[in-house]
Amino acid sequence: MLIIPGEILKDINFPADLKKVERTKLPQIADELRQYIIDTVSVYGGHFSSSLGVVELTVALHYVFNTPDDQLVWDVGHQAYGHKILTGRRDKFHTNRFYGGISGFPKRKESEFDTFGVGHSSTSISAALGMAVGSNINGEPKRQHIAIIGDGSMTAGMAFEGMNHAGAMKDANVLIILNDNCMAIDPNVGALKEYLTDITTSKTYNNVKEDIWQLLGKMSTFGTSARKIVAKVENAMKGALLSQSNFFEALNLRYFGPIDGHDIDHLVSVLEDLKHIPGPKILHCLTVKGKGYAPAEKDQTKWHAPGLFDKVTGIIQKKVYDKPMPPKYQDVFGNTIVELAEKNDKIVGVTPAMPSGSSLNIMMKAMPDRAFDVGIAEQHAVTFSAGMATQNLVVYCNIYSTFMQRAYDQVIHDVCLQQLPVIFCLDRAGFAGADGPTHHGAYDIAYMRCIPNMVVASPMNEEELRNMMFTFQLDEIQKLKTAFTIRYPRGEGVMPDWKRPFQKIEIGKGKKIKDGEEVAILTIGHIGNYAVKACEILEKEGLNPAHYDLRFVKPLDEMMLHEVFQKFDRVITVEDGCLQGGMGSAVIEFMIDNGYSAKVKRLGIPDRIVEHGEQLELHHECGFDPEGIANAVREFSEASVLL
Repeated sequence: MLIIPGEILKDINFPADLKKVERTKLPQIADELRQYIIDTVSVYGGHFSSSLGVVELTVALHYVFNTPDDQLVWDVGHQAYGHKILTGRRDKFHTNRFYGGISGFPKRKESEFDTFGVGHSSTSISAALGMAVGSNINGEPKRQHIAIIGDGSMTAGMAFEGMNHAGAMKDANVLIILNDNCMAIDPNVGALKEYLTDITTSKTYNNVKEDIWQLLGKMSTFGTSARKIVAKVENAMKGALLSQSNFFEALNLRYFGPIDGHDIDHLVSVLEDLKHIPGPKILHCLTVKGKGYAPAEKDQTKWHAPGLFDKVTGIIQKKVYDKPMPPKYQDVFGNTIVELAEKNDKIVGVTPAMPSGSSLNIMMKAMPDRAFDVGIAEQHAVTFSAGMATQNLVVYCNIYSTFMQRAYDQVIHDVCLQQLPVIFCLDRAGFAGADGPTHHGAYDIAYMRCIPNMVVASPMNEEELRNMMFTFQLDEIQKLKTAFTIRYPRGEGVMPDWKRPFQKIEIGKGKKIKDGEEVAILTIGHIGNYAVKACEILEKEGLNPAHYDLRFVKPLDEMMLHEVFQKFDRVITVEDGCLQGGMGSAVIEFMIDNGYSAKVKRLGIPDRIVEHGEQLELHHECGFDPEGIANAVREFSEASVLL
């Protein structure tokens, strides 16, 4: 479907074109840009409400600053759709997040206007500061460096670290724009949110500010000059009238605002002024996530990434099935933890700002005193979990695999070294799909299995996920003084009738899926269902490989592996994780350590960056979809015939 841009937007391909437009036309451009995003995302999908909330800010930034020489860094990147459309990618925007299309996030190799690749939160301030220092060293002190960060991202320690350093770098030309809409994906939590709310809702400050502003505007002697004078002392007025000192000023960041992030004319004026104020500074903009599309404004979490929808009615398209369908793994987790917690009052749940994405919101609703959203703060989430574990609580810490990378030191130092039985539930393990390489959970098998005092497991289906969650919370298992990792993928499982009675799983015990001849297929986790399909394909061709599912990559089922290597001299390992250090590597280590000799072919994520696309498309690209597994068996079988 062809998406037609508006009257002015159709002639704007780059910021240079935008700068030629009269300033009075900017509101119309913002309206057209917002409509173009609505039209495109409703048909093709993608993140939605974040970009709608910064349309005016995006237009103002590219209008005022000389991008890409002046460098914009978009934190996370959910809100960068308008930026992409204005920087040469309007005609490709319909390919956003599709296999072979443009990325859903800013990406350096995609455009010179994408000055820093993002996808994880809270990196923008540090990156922009590094750019500013680099520009000074290169003799370009007037170059502008702007970090656009949401208030949700401000909760992460890295954002505080970046501000702390920026405040000490007086010559660094950094502008931090705080996009304050009280939302991450879910509503923000924590003291910083309360502090920002205090600033924006202080009746004393805002009333006095407005009265003085109107008065000075009417003074014929000073006129607009009087307003400029007041603007320069505004921070002092704010500090005097608010009940607490300004947090940002305490970090030596000059604070401006809060201002209306949807008043584009005022935004342009403020940015023009700030462009000439040297040193580190912060502009506080108040925005509405989903601005300009009523359903998205009303339910901001639901419309963060709604999928396809009818833009007129606001009805989100849902797939209609003629039979019961399997649930998403995240929902199995969310319902199961509540079921377990109803029987075990020591169970608690923790997530860093992903209650909806992880489905911990089910427990937060049912048991609000035992489920914790700690904000975008993965390191804190892990050590907070460790602290509760010292008090003999059973802690399920649910973090996306890709975000667990940010808390790796805490897993080692605060959990495993202290032999605390925290249960890590790693959602979105393997390929994350359209979110692409910043969100792929490619590395968790490798980085978790090398840590002492850690069990690493992956269920092949929903029932196994339930049973692993059940097993790891049992008293005798918690007393093993080891941490536990359960990894599972994004999306649906394979069992519509998944809610079965709990059964204890033996730690380190795999299972034989089917007997076979000549070739053994070893799998871990959900990807084992691909091997089942591959075996069905091969059976029609007269081939009969055996299939074993390890379930645990640490500890390995050594008895089962002895059986495999005593019977088969050709082995295929399949995993939806990186090949370096992954399950296949563990199997080869076992083979070598025990004196076996076999031909082993490893299928998994190769040692390169795999871009975005549907999960099955990426599995096919990397050769471990059902057909890829079948091909590996055929190759081994053909080699056997040749011998």
